[in-house]
Amino acid sequence: MKPLLFTNARVFDGHRADCPGGMNVLVADGLIRECSSAPIAAPGARVIDVAGRTLMPGLIDAHVHAYASDVSIQKIEAMGAPYRTAHAVRMLGHALDCGFTTVRDVGGGDYSLYKAIADGLVRAPRYFYSGKILSMTGGHGDMRQIEERPHYHSMCSCGIFNTFAKVADGVDECIRAAREELRQGAHCIKIMGSGGVASPTDPIWMNQYREDEIRAIVLETAERRSYTAAHCHPASAIRRCAEFGVRSIEHGTLIDDETARFVAASGSYVVPTLVVIFALVELGRELGFPPQSQEKAEYAFKEALSGLDKMRGAGVKVGFGTDLLGSTYTRQCREFTIRSDVFTPLEILRQATSVNAELMQMQGKLGCIAPGAHADLLVVDGDPLADIGLLAADGGKLRAIVRAGELVKNEL
Repeated sequence: MKPLLFTNARVFDGHRADCPGGMNVLVADGLIRECSSAPIAAPGARVIDVAGRTLMPGLIDAHVHAYASDVSIQKIEAMGAPYRTAHAVRMLGHALDCGFTTVRDVGGGDYSLYKAIADGLVRAPRYFYSGKILSMTGGHGDMRQIEERPHYHSMCSCGIFNTFAKVADGVDECIRAAREELRQGAHCIKIMGSGGVASPTDPIWMNQYREDEIRAIVLETAERRSYTAAHCHPASAIRRCAEFGVRSIEHGTLIDDETARFVAASGSYVVPTLVVIFALVELGRELGFPPQSQEKAEYAFKEALSGLDKMRGAGVKVGFGTDLLGSTYTRQCREFTIRSDVFTPLEILRQATSVNAELMQMQGKLGCIAPGAHADLLVVDGDPLADIGLLAADGGKLRAIVRAGELVKNEL
């Protein structure tokens, strides 16, 4: 792969509030090799004059579900694996075109899709996955209807599972389930720490998994030098998961001020996913979202923005995620504009770059412009520190996208 030399760039490095101009950045062998205000000698490199535009790290979406081909979990299951895979290809390609050079799939992603992306069979962002989510019986990952028998007739004797989750109860089952997902290459383990919106039988306010079960899973991931993520909506679930060692709290929608302060002190991260709630409130009925789930989505919607404000006030480390289902994947970039009601452009840019990278234990490798980092870069036609809407244009304001040192878009 031919080296790339970006010249005359205004650089946002993923951290700093200022963006120095007149910068030069050399990319070779998939990595950033040099970043300097002085000229860089690079014989044989392809020179790209950025002409004063903003060069920044590629975006990271830390909460996606690539196989979520519909807003109805029952329809996703019924359509089969080939259909789900076709949706994943379409959705991941759209994410890359929007400037997301990395995604973290926190429910359903697997080694097969990861390998297809790594081998260049699928045009997609860099792909991290947590495997199947671990859920207790009757928890957010248990998608059986209330009238269904205790076991699916077609299911093998090894347990209850679906595209996105497997049921594990008790410490021993939780340990075994976590080890199995890690064996299959999961980059982290996600658990269901509370009730949720899409599941049919659990109230959204319900805390899920006992302390000993959560701590056992956290210990397994720590021994693997990985971490645990937890789906949590209510403040009680958020607090106990942070207390029990969970690194990444997903959603955090119903957080209160006291819990936000506790999470900030614990060092855990929260990855809010506002756009999926907005999308389901606006389109859920039209798209066939189940009525009992629609009611829970509308309840969460009322608290979503105030939860962000509480996190900001407490100094919580906030990541960036979207969680979009089915055809709503096209709204991924709307997360930027929704967050702008609470956060500054700088805060949002950090959330979608360096904060997410740190959360994923990839600091210095992703979400930054620095020597030794992966060469995932965007050239923005304008200043996103002044106008975050430039990143909300579905890639329309991106003049170049670089993933692993390869130009996947170039309009310069």
